[in-house]
Amino acid sequence: MNRHFTFIDLFAGIGGFRIAFGDYGGECVMASEWDKYAQMTYEANFGHKPEGDITKIAAESIPDHDILTAGFPCQPFSIAGVTKHNALGNQHGFLNATQGTLFFDVARIIKEKRPKAFLLENVKNLVSHDGGKTFQIIQQTLEKELGYHIYPQILDARKVVPQHRERIYIVGFREPVADFKPLELPDKDDPPRFRDILEGEVDDKYTLSDHLWTYLQNYAAKHKSKGNGFGYGLTDLDGVSRTLSARYYKDGAEILIPQEHKNPRRLTPRECARLMGYDDTYKIVCSDTRAYKQFGNSVVVPVVRYVAGRIVQALDNKVENTCKKAEQMYQLQL
Repeated sequence: MNRHFTFIDLFAGIGGFRIAFGDYGGECVMASEWDKYAQMTYEANFGHKPEGDITKIAAESIPDHDILTAGFPCQPFSIAGVTKHNALGNQHGFLNATQGTLFFDVARIIKEKRPKAFLLENVKNLVSHDGGKTFQIIQQTLEKELGYHIYPQILDARKVVPQHRERIYIVGFREPVADFKPLELPDKDDPPRFRDILEGEVDDKYTLSDHLWTYLQNYAAKHKSKGNGFGYGLTDLDGVSRTLSARYYKDGAEILIPQEHKNPRRLTPRECARLMGYDDTYKIVCSDTRAYKQFGNSVVVPVVRYVAGRIVQALDNKVENTCKKAEQMYQLQL
């Protein structure tokens, strides 16, 4: 697609948003990521070192941009604070209620720069977090205070990668967009299988030691006797895995790969990259421990690519063909 638009990459991690929006001709004009190891990986792949702590960056210093992207952490907000500010006649009660949280930094930048659109990503539990109060304030801030038209949707990445991974995607437009249909990942003709992301030759260091494997089995048996579902996950190679988490470096328990005549093994960092939709040209420059954290915290690239396509098409005023064209681009990029 021969388009050009600008975007910023907040809470950039290792650049999943940047890849997805770049595939549609987007130019990243600013990135922010506080973790120095994620910064290293980002710079190695894009030749651009992200700025640091977003809470210390003035909104007015950020370049103008068409689209804002952010995978911000989930934090509780104060409903009492909203009530208090409203009682005092403060027109910015919701924004004040988010102070001290990282969503506040997203909101203050949107307020200052007024991008045409934004895409926010978070864990599925954002919707129910703190009894629903957190999501309520996010919606009210984006809609009532900042004046955007938002479209939240939970998507499961298992349609595009062999991993059960549900995340909420919040799309927002500054101006009304006619007939913007709900986000829904198209089905693939050939559903992803876990075995397709595995490497051929794998170092023995990824095989669990006898001590760790015994511990995990005993831990699972103890919780099973109590009626709990805690324990390791031996992955069906023709199915999908559990969700890859940032804690995967600890023992790999949630996604273990069965091996004949050997203890199970954990994923390699390259396999983690593939599980998150990064192709094999993506550079892994940190230790295994850091790489596991980075991929566990990342977005799934093909999912963001699909959502990005829907946003770009809508901004191109071709909404009547948004779903069809975005799906075509999405299929080509897989």
